[in-house]
Amino acid sequence: MACAARLMVGVEEEYLLVDPRTRAVRPAAETVVATAAERLGDRVGTEITRFQVEVRTDPCQDLTALAEQVRATRRATAAAAARHGLRVMSSGTPVLGNPIPPPITEGARYARSVAAFRALDDEQSACACHVHIGLDDQELALRVSNHIRPWLPTLIAITANSPFWAGRDTGYASWRTMIWARWPVAGPPPVFHSVAHFDDLVGQLHATGAILDPGGLYWDIRPSSHVPTIEIRVGDAAPTVTDTVFLAAIVRALVDTAITAIAAKEPAPDPAQHLLRAAYWRAALDGLTGSAIDVRTGTAVPAIGMAHHLLTHLGPALHRNHDLDLARTTWDWIRARGTGADRQRQAHQRRNRLTDVVDALIIAADQANRSRA
Repeated sequence: MACAARLMVGVEEEYLLVDPRTRAVRPAAETVVATAAERLGDRVGTEITRFQVEVRTDPCQDLTALAEQVRATRRATAAAAARHGLRVMSSGTPVLGNPIPPPITEGARYARSVAAFRALDDEQSACACHVHIGLDDQELALRVSNHIRPWLPTLIAITANSPFWAGRDTGYASWRTMIWARWPVAGPPPVFHSVAHFDDLVGQLHATGAILDPGGLYWDIRPSSHVPTIEIRVGDAAPTVTDTVFLAAIVRALVDTAITAIAAKEPAPDPAQHLLRAAYWRAALDGLTGSAIDVRTGTAVPAIGMAHHLLTHLGPALHRNHDLDLARTTWDWIRARGTGADRQRQAHQRRNRLTDVVDALIIAADQANRSRA
């Protein structure tokens, strides 16, 4: 069962459209998507609000190829937005603008969501980076999910990129994590005992109205409902290509490590749900700059130490996938510059202007044609 070849990996990124004059989000997704589709085809689409655009890569084994696809999708989306007088930024939440309720994209499914979940849809201009790893065995995917669960708070800390929300500093590194937690089926998934157990849970959730369909399973790990992958959905939208590819490398190594542990008949860790929930909150609050909760011991530890521990844990898998040098180099880069949340706050602190934060995020998106954004 151990990985003999590198697992295929693909990513979905969600961007926000902004007005270059006011720097507020602008509801023009349908127009921008139609223009971007001239180059990207069905790899670009709309999201729940008209402020958002979603793009997708094809599956890749080599992360160099994945990075080029991410650059290409960012270039095409930015160019399409520019043709309509707009700009693109990649942030977990809007920095400026975002009226409540936001303009919802037309379509039957979104209308059903608004009718079912009401004000929950009012603050969903939140953007994530989703990583898909190719697994066509659902039972294996569920067992992998069990092994990855304890590391989800550390992924939140590493990818934190949403400190601001609609004109104010929330005090959090990942406010998107807190917004997303309001949904009835969100956050860390439960431990799954079998495919039948998973199907039974999904059936119960659907029957009670907690989800509209399997696509409404917003757990941070889930077997995809439409492609043969396991999807890790915990990360904020990544500010740069470098951040996105680093997350893809870590997630693939997590899945590889889990498969190896399963083959060795190692039991999946099963942290207490209250500790896992608390660890989510702490990671969203502090990112990498403060404390984390080690769910194995229930103690507070430095967040940077938990991230180091994760990378050490993944070392053999990163090496097997030829991603170790990339991971080490990028980790040094992130430690020097900070997470996306740290970089947003650094941009704000220079002149105490949120417009500078938006400008920095736009520049990061515009640099997608460089080797390191």
